[in-house]
Amino acid sequence: MERSTAVAPRRNCLQLVQIQYTATASACRKGGEWQHALSVLGEMWEAKLEADVISSNVGICSCEKGGQWQRALALLWEMPEEKLEPTIISFSAGISACEKGAQWQRALALLCEMLKAEVQPTVISYSAGISACAKGEQWQRALALLSEIWEAKLEPDVSATALGSARARRAGSGSRRWRC
Repeated sequence: MERSTAVAPRRNCLQLVQIQYTATASACRKGGEWQHALSVLGEMWEAKLEADVISSNVGICSCEKGGQWQRALALLWEMPEEKLEPTIISFSAGISACEKGAQWQRALALLCEMLKAEVQPTVISYSAGISACAKGEQWQRALALLSEIWEAKLEPDVSATALGSARARRAGSGSRRWRC
């Protein structure tokens, strides 16, 4: 009995420290200081504090804000190795990072990975994919993603609808289906 009661306060203390590191990193990210956010998370991991989904998502989102798509994807792919399941936030931030890095193929691959992981894409996920396709001048794929938003009975945001309409008018023809 004594051992379990001694371990519990230590575990709680470590969890509080982990929460403090994650909150600090999140504040840095929100303040536009993505490098500091990653540095804080790095210190947390060097201190052998376990990564959790929230701290991993803060890292991925920080990389996305900083235009570091390779680092964002590395953090995303490390999650299963840490026995963490990527969430909608993990995937959407990864897709957005790929969009900012003009990596439309990787953005579409992440949408496929979401579906394989049985994580349902949201309008945000699809919109980032559409934007990535637009930057890569892949108007047919952008229109196909817009079509999938409608098929999934999601309400497209103004930017996704405007982008899809503009590309369709410019192209003057229908879209090809996008599939994983």
